[in-house]
Amino acid sequence: MDPLQDPHTAPATLFARATETVQIVRKNLPPELQNPKVAIVCGSGLGGLADTTEASPRVEMWYEDVAGFPRSTVAGHEGKLVFGVIGPSKTPVVLLVGRAHFYEGHTMELVTYATRVCKLLSVQIMIVTNAAGGLNPDYSVGDIVMLNDHINIAGFAGFHPLRGPNDESFGVRFPPLSDAYDLELRRRGHAAWQKLRAADVGTSSKRRLHEGIYSFVAGPSYETRAECRLLRLVGADLVGMSTVPEIIVARHSGIRVLALSLVTNSAVLEAGPRGDDPAIAGMNVAELEEYLSRGRANHEEVLEAGREAAKDMVGLVRQILVDLDV
Repeated sequence: MDPLQDPHTAPATLFARATETVQIVRKNLPPELQNPKVAIVCGSGLGGLADTTEASPRVEMWYEDVAGFPRSTVAGHEGKLVFGVIGPSKTPVVLLVGRAHFYEGHTMELVTYATRVCKLLSVQIMIVTNAAGGLNPDYSVGDIVMLNDHINIAGFAGFHPLRGPNDESFGVRFPPLSDAYDLELRRRGHAAWQKLRAADVGTSSKRRLHEGIYSFVAGPSYETRAECRLLRLVGADLVGMSTVPEIIVARHSGIRVLALSLVTNSAVLEAGPRGDDPAIAGMNVAELEEYLSRGRANHEEVLEAGREAAKDMVGLVRQILVDLDV
């Protein structure tokens, strides 16, 4: 068994594997790209963020060719590392175009392995993006939400990325998460958005930027109506199947975090129709199916919303990085 798939993997083994991966990766990079300061995780349909880098220097590596990385199996996740520079200061960055998900059958150790590698590559800031369902009725499809907190539903059930022996080489046994979402980076995010709006560049006039709370669920099925109401009741503005494990491990490793969600569908909060509802009494089977499917999420719609909003997300991330001094 691969040590990273073993839930009882010793910390020393994890640290050694991540160190080995970093050594292999750096052998294929020019000196100016070997110590990226910023990592950007590209969520579903947001692989276009890789276009934020300059044309040169630039190096791409497929996950399957990188020791320890899982192969990406989900549509909209290419599965590659992109090393390059961004902005007038030529800030070295690494983009993770696609991610591993818990629902694919990976352990939490493997889901967050790339984050460990980023730590050992000397990454200081991680910008994590995702596609998410909107639970807050004030959100519209295509809006962008900066996360300021999360609810780790899967973690409540014991599926936590820090479960098991702790390695002090990465971080402390009991890391605090009340400051998980860096306030200074969020302030910069809002300033960058206003700058783009003022210049009327890179942002749709109808798209809005919010702050909100993300609820992490294991997936891969989309949530039921009752589950959506429950999540909204406990304070969640968004729901998705990624991001939180990476953020927990990033904070455990001392990496500052900025997280951005793209609202790709609006969760259905109202209860489904009853079988004895007079409104459906005269409907045939096809009409019943159409009636019940209103608001139903599907992955292709998620990807399409990502494509539509990609330019705005790219513009925002690029502006944040141009304004950063790292």
